[in-house]
Amino acid sequence: MENHNDSSGYWRANVRLILGCLVIWALCSYGFGILLRPLLAGIRIGGTDLGFWFAQQGAIIVFMVLIFFYAWRMNKLDKQYGVDEE
Repeated sequence: MENHNDSSGYWRANVRLILGCLVIWALCSYGFGILLRPLLAGIRIGGTDLGFWFAQQGAIIVFMVLIFFYAWRMNKLDKQYGVDEE
């Protein structure tokens, strides 16, 4: 990995990662669970429609996956920019 020592690049990458995670989380929780629920009503999963599943469980699962993804990706960014803990 390349050591950049560029704090503005590090924060730009960090903010881009945060915004990407927030967009995915909002799409899954608000988009699929509320706005797109009528479109997802015909798709059945686990005995209920997909929109209800996202509103009740899917958004939480996606949020948990995003937490682990964010931690993994931030560790890579920290190493790339030389600010990781040794």
